[in-house]
Amino acid sequence: MKITEFITNSIDRLPKGYVFTYADFIGKVNGIGSKRKSRAIGKEAIIKALNRMAASGKIAKLSKGKFYKPEKSAFGKLQPNRYQLVKDLLEENGKITGYLTGYSIYNQLGLTTQISNIIQIGKNTVRPGFKRGEYKISFVLQKNIITKDNIPLLQILDSIRYIKKIPDTTISSACKRLIEIIKKLSKEDKVTLVRLALKYPPAARALLGAILVEIGNRSLTQPLSNSLNPITTYKISGADKVLSSVVKWNIK
Repeated sequence: MKITEFITNSIDRLPKGYVFTYADFIGKVNGIGSKRKSRAIGKEAIIKALNRMAASGKIAKLSKGKFYKPEKSAFGKLQPNRYQLVKDLLEENGKITGYLTGYSIYNQLGLTTQISNIIQIGKNTVRPGFKRGEYKISFVLQKNIITKDNIPLLQILDSIRYIKKIPDTTISSACKRLIEIIKKLSKEDKVTLVRLALKYPPAARALLGAILVEIGNRSLTQPLSNSLNPITTYKISGADKVLSSVVKWNIK
């Protein structure tokens, strides 16, 4: 089978919106001379084939070396979902190293209806932001170890931490929505949420404490209370409209 035919058949089997590079096909192309020669020729031929397919419109180019199988709508080609756009930044050798946070998650959690072209990623080490296609990629430092299980909790905590920056909403509205989200968590997840919050800034810890009190989980808040300076105050205007214990948590 010719390389172009192999790549075409492989792409036909991919779901729409899937992002890939030439590396996804290396090692799968056989039958061209020796193994060493096959790899060299294969890479060059694959890159050329992908560029030809992009030029013809069969696939779309996302950025240098990155392509995707476009889904078409009445308004033209749809961009891949945010996970596909940055999946290479979220895993390394099968290990989770980052997670989606920020604007994408605010919308997903129902904290805002606004959709942004900024994609924020939480990682244990950060790097300068950059552009990928029409999107701006930026990074947020996460001090907790990132695991598949704790990512949803880290996303909630990030939303609490950056509550003042959530677009197209108010702090009081965001607090109401966070109350509903956290109320639905299991007790085990709430305990983990508190543990993870201890590595977040004091204002986020205080706000989480006030939310937990509001939903009847005052008994879980002691670690948060113990971690805070009793004379420090936190300016989160509007939280008092929703949370009855803001005074105890020094939230103004």
